[in-house]
Amino acid sequence: MKSIMKSIRTGRVDDNNPSDPVKVVVTGGHHTPALAVMEELKKRGNFEFHWIGHRVSLGGEHVVSAEFRTIERLKIPFYSLRTGKFYRTSIYEWLKIPLGFFHALYLLAKIRPRLVISFGGYLAAPVVLAASLLRIPSVTHEQTVISGWANHFIATFAKKIFVSWPQSLSNFPKGKTLLTGNPLRKAIFEKKTDRFQFREKLPVIYVTGGKQGAHLINEAIRGALSKFLKKYNLIHQTGSAEAFKDYQRVIILRDQLPQLLRRRYIIQEYFGEEEIGAVYASADVVVGRSGANTVSELAALGKPAILIPISRASHREQLLNAQLLAKSGAALILKEEQLSPTSLLGAIDTVAADLSLYRRQASLTKKLVNLRAASRIANEVVSILE
Repeated sequence: MKSIMKSIRTGRVDDNNPSDPVKVVVTGGHHTPALAVMEELKKRGNFEFHWIGHRVSLGGEHVVSAEFRTIERLKIPFYSLRTGKFYRTSIYEWLKIPLGFFHALYLLAKIRPRLVISFGGYLAAPVVLAASLLRIPSVTHEQTVISGWANHFIATFAKKIFVSWPQSLSNFPKGKTLLTGNPLRKAIFEKKTDRFQFREKLPVIYVTGGKQGAHLINEAIRGALSKFLKKYNLIHQTGSAEAFKDYQRVIILRDQLPQLLRRRYIIQEYFGEEEIGAVYASADVVVGRSGANTVSELAALGKPAILIPISRASHREQLLNAQLLAKSGAALILKEEQLSPTSLLGAIDTVAADLSLYRRQASLTKKLVNLRAASRIANEVVSILE
């Protein structure tokens, strides 16, 4: 604690030699746009990244997160931060908020970065606050159409605020907010494997619940798996949530299928950077949630979709994201409360029956995204550090 307070009193945490790597802490709830920005920064100088995030996928579980697996594979130092969510009613959850702040304060004083880059969410809030106290500049990026309390809190301390959508500009101070678009990882455009080619020439449906998976979507698939596979080839990303064991349950069901149907089904807990481009390239239709990154990637790739917004998402965030594509005729929205094996299969049938139209409309959504978003943010970061 003495070393932390000394850093606070001196007003600087970083006193690195100019020839040393520029240390940058990256934190927040969205790791895929962060990867894109980090890649652009590496083109511009000698950067040393440190990541503050969640090591496990869900609170109380022991399954490592997709975020941790990705960062570990890149050999970037990873620090797991435990903090609370303000909007949770549990007293225990509230008590974790100050503990998260002091932990973030300790980590920043230990790492001694020149800058903090936040990608939003409750986990980034204590890190940005601690950075402000240590006089470390921070920037933040807002992925969604509408902003939650954590990102408004972070914006108070951030030197620059980057937003993905024009609708978000009014949510933040004019003088320091820039419309950059949502950074897209290059991996989605790169086909590095032929693993996702199927023998039968049926439409390919990619089902995903995001990096953590979606139990309700997995259950809808499991409830009519053989019916899906009689009509379609299926690539299914289940997530690895320990509470539901969706991957294990669907594997058991798959092994009971006839060989003809089994070879139409590829199931995996998570598709990493080496595979995701090939998955998208093979997919005719994508079924999934409507988080900001999913919607941005679908728009950039011009992929027809069936979107199932999380109903409990704050400020109807996922519904608003989904409407960006639905209004363009590129996607159908299936409400979570209406989701069932029958309704999901019906939605897929609807899109597949008029696939050429949905493809044409989806191709128009490419104009919604800025493919140079990561480059724009990297340039702004460099200007702050100069």
